[in-house]
Amino acid sequence: MRLIGLAGWSGAGKTTLLSRLIPELGRQGVGVSTLKHAHHAFDVDQPGKDSHIHRQAGARQVLVSSVNRWALMTEHRGAPEPSVDSLLARLDPVDLVIIEGFKRGAHPKIEVFRAANGKPWQYPDDPMIRAIAADTRPEVGLPFAELDDVAAIAALVLEHAVPWPS
Repeated sequence: MRLIGLAGWSGAGKTTLLSRLIPELGRQGVGVSTLKHAHHAFDVDQPGKDSHIHRQAGARQVLVSSVNRWALMTEHRGAPEPSVDSLLARLDPVDLVIIEGFKRGAHPKIEVFRAANGKPWQYPDDPMIRAIAADTRPEVGLPFAELDDVAAIAALVLEHAVPWPS
């Protein structure tokens, strides 16, 4: 399994890029899983459903299964947030894992940048940024692809992804 991250400020287009990048990599025969970091309280469960009732009652883990999919929800209940490595260890083997977020993680990343956000670049302060996907070219010697050139970004992803566990 290999991994690479997409890092960038909210609104830079990371999720949109991923929604285009995953099919492009799939056409190249690359199986992809993702690991997404959320900065806020989020819920994949629906109030009133049995699984939500189980969680609200205090279950530490709730596994929901059907003929189509299964999902495991784990409540931290005050425990620290798990590390990227511990989360990756829970994934089934795949060719490539793309991490969205975890911008302070110690894994290689491609910075996704949109000038209209008005936010600063992250690459000067993050030595793990290996390439840039942006709507404007930075004044740095890192490999670069235009934000809408999904094939070029896929090539950067494959070039800079590293084996895990490292």
